[in-house]
Amino acid sequence: MGQKFITAGEIMLRLTPPNYDKIRAATSFEASYGGSEANIALALANLGIDSSFFTVVPDNSLGKSAVRMLRSNDVHCSSVIMSTANETPTHRLGTYYLETGYGIRPSKVTYDRRHSAFTEYDYSRVDVDELLGGFTWLHMSGITPALSESCADFTLRIMEAAKRRGLTVSFDGNFRSTLWSWEKARDFCTKCLPYVDVLFGIEPYHLWRDESDHSKGDVKDGIPYQPDYGQQAGVFGAFAERYPNLKCIARHVRYAHSGSENSLKAFMWYDGRTYESKLFTFTILDRVGGGDAFASGLIYAMMKGYSPDDTVNFAVASSVIKHTIRGDGNITDDAESIRSLMNMNFDIKR
Repeated sequence: MGQKFITAGEIMLRLTPPNYDKIRAATSFEASYGGSEANIALALANLGIDSSFFTVVPDNSLGKSAVRMLRSNDVHCSSVIMSTANETPTHRLGTYYLETGYGIRPSKVTYDRRHSAFTEYDYSRVDVDELLGGFTWLHMSGITPALSESCADFTLRIMEAAKRRGLTVSFDGNFRSTLWSWEKARDFCTKCLPYVDVLFGIEPYHLWRDESDHSKGDVKDGIPYQPDYGQQAGVFGAFAERYPNLKCIARHVRYAHSGSENSLKAFMWYDGRTYESKLFTFTILDRVGGGDAFASGLIYAMMKGYSPDDTVNFAVASSVIKHTIRGDGNITDDAESIRSLMNMNFDIKR
């Protein structure tokens, strides 16, 4: 049976002032749709993977427009719930505003997603076993459980069910400081680790040096945001030892030279060994969704049986290409163009 991917999360309306304008000076906004899990479903569908997305949107024009965008990118949306005003009383689609950075000015996100249909829905009504029927891979993130208690319960339930049913489960902690505290995020995301096969990022999780004495600190204490190979390999090894269910751990490392120029590389642990990607330096058109493009690239490469070296480099190249595309999603529909970048081939494709 071929790979069938599903993910669940919130899709939002994204409003962006054109031409790098500030919100306070904007007289118009460019509208698009995005959200971490939706971005990954969209990227994989564009690369030809059978990809489905579960979400809840209000049964109104905004909700329908968001679903239409996903369907136009070949994402299957048959499991999407179009909620009624009775089911989600505030009956709104979450929104976020993006000020695109330029030069030394960084990009800035302002959320307006409280009381969205996705956060108000009662997920105890969802049969997760039925939802997962026929799929081989589930991806979840730490954004969804931060939105409500019902979302948190749903996240654990669907991951447990996926593990029980033998799906490959990937998880990206994706900490959002505007949604919950660092400690609350660590507490919850650590509960998810026993169900994970492929882990993105090394935070927010507790990895105590001594489970019986937390005063001895976390294994990750003192590890810089831009670690060297030895430091990263040590952390990966500690995760793998504590959670033998983990088959792969990957993270990308960003070097921000300015708001417009960054470099990226990645580390990946697989089958007992840590791999390091090439370093890519590039100019940014739109940074949002870069981490999701990394995740989708790695998932794609693993599904296609790439070697570990090619997998980590394909994942970083996917993220780099996304930085040159407006909007949240990596709409690259040609894996070969990512492979060309992965191999540092910048020639014109004729």
